[in-house]
Amino acid sequence: MNPERITALMTKELREMRSNPAAILPVVLLVAVCLVLPFFIAVVLPAMTGEALTADRTIAQVLAYAQTQLPGLATLPREAAAQAFLFQQFLFLFFVAPIVGAVSLAAYAVVGEKQGRTLEPLLATPLSTAELLIAKVLASFLPALVAEAIGVAGFFALVSALGSHAVFQSLLTGRTAVLLGIVGPFGALAALQGTIAVSSRVNDPRSAQQIAIILVLPIVVMLAGQIAGTFFLTVPMLLGVALVMAGVWVLLIMLSVALFERESILTRWK
Repeated sequence: MNPERITALMTKELREMRSNPAAILPVVLLVAVCLVLPFFIAVVLPAMTGEALTADRTIAQVLAYAQTQLPGLATLPREAAAQAFLFQQFLFLFFVAPIVGAVSLAAYAVVGEKQGRTLEPLLATPLSTAELLIAKVLASFLPALVAEAIGVAGFFALVSALGSHAVFQSLLTGRTAVLLGIVGPFGALAALQGTIAVSSRVNDPRSAQQIAIILVLPIVVMLAGQIAGTFFLTVPMLLGVALVMAGVWVLLIMLSVALFERESILTRWK
């Protein structure tokens, strides 16, 4: 596998995306929603209703359990702890957004090349199948990662501006670093690689996009489970999830190479 060839194709793909800013619009919109939603629920809604977060019996019960499981919450005042808890859980949205948004880019990676009659020249180059597919995944992954980084920076800036210093400090944990820096990227790579694998065998980008549901659904379940207080993911558990995601990504690379029958794929598509 030649890193220079992967970089060259990835640069080409990124240049094409830059000439078409609308391509990354889904990623930007999703990150914007992830940025606004937590503050609407944790800050704006209580201010509009005049009721504290802990006035809700369900939140109060979940918070009492969360303070025994998550570091830093037990030392905070009750209302600040409720805000910190919700903000910690909503960080999972910045895990989901890059996956869903970038999949819309990856779904066109092979199907779009075929429809645009630009796949044939690529297959005539010395690029191996693995190099071709990995480059396309990384080209979709990097814009999503940049959008996520901007969104997370905005999230922390708003927490600092609208919340107390203690709430802000409660987010600066190893759990947050593992979630956003390790689990998120590997989850996005696995989802993108699966999308690329499917897109090599279909001629409709929407069919390829459906693969993201397989990975996004468990993440949504994790988010709902944590907000409901059913369970809480600790750092070791998140590292285990990251290891699984990395393994899934490697397996999907091999699957996508096997599915991408270089010699016959063009003649099979109608």
